[in-house]
Amino acid sequence: MSNLYLLIVCFVLGLVFKRISAFPVNTPKVISSFIMYVSLPALVLYHVHELKLSGEIVFLALMPWIVFFIGFVVFYTLFKLKKLNYKIAICLVLTAGLGNTSFVGFPLLEFYLGKESLGYAIIADQLGTFLVLSFPGIILATTAEEGKWSFSFLLKRVVGFVPIYALVLALLLRPIEYGEHLKILLQRLGDTLTPLALVSVGFLLDIKKIKGFEKIIFYGLFYKLVLSPFLLFLLFRPFGLSDLIFKTIILEAGMAPMVTSSIVAIDKDIEPELAALMLGIGIPISFFSTAIISYLLNLNFGN
Repeated sequence: MSNLYLLIVCFVLGLVFKRISAFPVNTPKVISSFIMYVSLPALVLYHVHELKLSGEIVFLALMPWIVFFIGFVVFYTLFKLKKLNYKIAICLVLTAGLGNTSFVGFPLLEFYLGKESLGYAIIADQLGTFLVLSFPGIILATTAEEGKWSFSFLLKRVVGFVPIYALVLALLLRPIEYGEHLKILLQRLGDTLTPLALVSVGFLLDIKKIKGFEKIIFYGLFYKLVLSPFLLFLLFRPFGLSDLIFKTIILEAGMAPMVTSSIVAIDKDIEPELAALMLGIGIPISFFSTAIISYLLNLNFGN
């Protein structure tokens, strides 16, 4: 229960800090930078190094690609049926098609499945979610904004993403045994991700502008929080994956919209108010929806 209390306290602290002048409006950006340059690389270096690799990790990497492309088909179809305009459809693909598999995903997975799931979650995040955003996601966002895309921009995104270097380094160092002091150091630095991420999420929450977007937000969040994990459950169940990997995949598929992809939509003026609402409303709702998913998974597969 201590992990759940930590999630709640840190989320509430973010809500409180937003109303205190000592915390400037760019506080989430500063926190995110620390997470990207320190917390997440440390987590990657520790858990990927200790991870037991198998052919099943391919399914972890595939999950975000499947969720994204099904989301594209769903929301593009709604656009063609004139239920959504083009920019709203693209905004929903970017937000509901990509999950918060790290900032919110890691702490929730740790609570539901234990720290053993984090190594698998990192594979889903780094080889799945991040690459989907960096390539088809950015291409889609750029074409929606400008009608064109740049390969050099995509290359800069990948080269400039520090956790990718940590992932490669962790894989190269797998044959080498970590010393006890190094393990403790990486664990302590990695442990900062959960409290900092939840404070940042709480700080970002703003539901004042929901009026007029109710039906659209319902479309997006229903796909992201309900339909995505259900579809992945149906698709991956016949493969007989190990219990922990299967549960990690389904729970990660049902995580809230991705912070970074929402920020991309806001930055490129692709329905920025809708993107912020999808993020701000989706994250707190996901605390409850993932709890239901976890409960249903345990009913089917045991603890």
